[in-house]
Order: sequence, then structure tokens, then C-alpha cells
Amino acid sequence: MKIGILGATGAVGRQMLECIEEQNLAVEELRLFSSPRSAGRVLSFRGEGITVQVVDEHSFEGLDYVLGAVSNALTKEYLPLIQKAKAVLIDNSSAFRLQDDVPLVVPEINGEDAFDHHGIISNPNCSTIIALMAIAPIHRLSKIKHVNATTFQAVSGAGVEGMRELREQILQLDKGEEVHPNVFPAQIAYNCIAQIGTYLDDGYTTEEVKMHNEGRKIMHAKDLQVNCTCVRVPVYRSHSISLTVETEQEVSLDAIRQAIKNFPGVELIEDHVPTPVEASNQDIVYVGRVRKDISRENSISLWCCGDQIRKGAASNAVSIMTYLEKSR
Repeated sequence: MKIGILGATGAVGRQMLECIEEQNLAVEELRLFSSPRSAGRVLSFRGEGITVQVVDEHSFEGLDYVLGAVSNALTKEYLPLIQKAKAVLIDNSSAFRLQDDVPLVVPEINGEDAFDHHGIISNPNCSTIIALMAIAPIHRLSKIKHVNATTFQAVSGAGVEGMRELREQILQLDKGEEVHPNVFPAQIAYNCIAQIGTYLDDGYTTEEVKMHNEGRKIMHAKDLQVNCTCVRVPVYRSHSISLTVETEQEVSLDAIRQAIKNFPGVELIEDHVPTPVEASNQDIVYVGRVRKDISRENSISLWCCGDQIRKGAASNAVSIMTYLEKSR
């Protein structure tokens, strides 16, 4: 494969590079792209240094795949160049996720959708990926009608700057100094903030509606209803999500537990409560506390944790690429 990575020096871009290396993929050529500020940096890949480039009109010529980890605006700017080069963009931004002719893919759930692409495949939102990995096994037993979700999202979801702000605030507060939030709307150290994204007219945020819209598309469930509250928490890495799902038919806990155990990329944890620390730096989504919702029929509650930089972003994009490559 001949692969390019957009945003190679960012948290997700660097993780894409690591995932390609650790999976020992057959890479003939690898090109790394970033902003002019990071151009000229040298990143290591398989013991060799690769110099980061700035994108120009010829950057994507000859490539098979481009993994995108840049903003919506830059994705829209670069897409015509990638399509002209006849490469496939696997895009981590939200720019094209809900466009009808752009597949939105989690390979374990709807991998076959990736083949119906027109030069671009979208990677879903990180919380959407982690949540759907946990509940997709239930959906295959009986169609899910309604999801109630509360996310507990790590500061790394806001990139390297989010992690730096948490670290700095902890040090400042421990010294008795005042903190002045920059990345987040309030102090994040020793705190929780029930606001991720910008507010919409109905009081929800842009982050909260993603699971509703993207969940419908990924699970081919046009009537799925999702109520979501997204909370930023002082955790460096990996998101956790509390989920309650209502199914059309009653499904036994035994059947659900077995379905989760059999689902690729998911591990049922029964002897303790999975935590974000445990879920970090690997690609498995951990599911625990599976139980009946005592307030409603045909309803199940569970807890899940997953590394949002890996499975929630970088490794899911790499998995889409390898899924396509296997069919060539």
C-alpha cells in the first residue's frame, strides 16, 4: 500500500502511524503531511525517519489511501486533490459523516458499507464508535428502539492542548494558584463539565447529537432515538459511557452477555468494573455492569470504556483501510 497521513503530527495522526507500524501492514510508501508550523519534523517509522511535508497540488499522486486527521475546513480543501489522485480518503473529521453518498463505517458493525464509496469514507465520532461497539451485539439480537447515553469523555478528546491544560491546572491548583481555562469552558482539573461542543437551539450540544445521527446511519436504523449528555471529565485518555437501551423484544441477560462475548473487538468484563485506565492504549472496548433496567420493559443498562484516540479514531480508520485492502 501507498499511504498518506494528513495531520501526522497531531495526537490522532501519530496514533495512526503507530497503528500501521504495530499491525505490520505491507506499506510500500508512506507520506506524512502537516501544517507549515510542523513541516520539516522527522517522525520515526520502522526505524527510519520520515520528513513531514506541507500539502501541495501533487502531494497525493500515486497514493492508494489517505488517512485524514485534520479539521473540517482542511478536509474540504484537500478532498478534491485526493479524489483527483484517485486515492481513497478515510476521514476522521465530521465534514462528510452525514452526507448520503459517503459511507460512515465501523468495520465490525457495517464494514460492507465501505465498498460503496466515491473516494471518501468517514470515520465516526469517537463516542459513537465506542458506544455502538458495546450495543451492536444487542441490536443484532433485537432491534434497538431507544438509547439513553451519558458520556464521560477524556481531555485527550480535545487533542494535545486538552491534555496539557489538565496537567497545568493540576499543578497550578496544587500550588494554590488560580487557573484560567482556555481549551475548556471551565476549570477541568478536579471537575466535570457537562458541555462538549456548542449549544444548539434545543439545548443539546453538537457533540450530543452526533450519536443520534451517526448511530442511525451506521446501524441502518432510521428510527433509532438517542438521548445523550456529554460530560468532559479530568481523565487523560479513554472515554467511558453509561448506556441504557430499549429493544423491540425482550432478550435475556444470558443471551446478551453471550452476544457481547462473541462480538469482535469487544470484551465483556464480569469480575470487576472496567475503567478508562484499563481501556487505554489498546483497541478493545470493555463492557461491564450489564443489567436489566428495572424502570422499563425490554431495557438493558451497561457501562463501557474505550480508547478514543485508538478505537475511537486512529485504529478504526486503519481498520477501514485494511478492510478495503483485503478485497483488492
